Amino acid sequence: MRKIYILAILTLIISTTLIKNYTKKLDEEIFAIKENINYLNSIQELVQLEYIYLSSPEKILELNNLYFNGDLKHISRENLIFIDDTSQINFENIYKNE
Repeated sequence: MRKIYILAILTLIISTTLIKNYTKKLDEEIFAIKENINYLNSIQELVQLEYIYLSSPEKILELNNLYFNGDLKHISRENLIFIDDTSQINFENIYKNE
């Protein structure tokens, strides 16, 4: 009978140790994931800020004048053509406009 109590106590001690180690590993993984999320959120905020800055009308006009010498023109959405395949591009018209 005494052996059963000792065995039960040893089993409880071992199982407690295993559970404690497992939860410690889980806590470390959770911490690492939270740190990654915080890092990615900060990068997302920076990218959004950069996008907002670069896509502002004033900045677009400035970049147009700087890199394209004002060659870019405004086109309404209705006049945009969506190309799904490169075979749909008519290169002859592109080169004629230059």
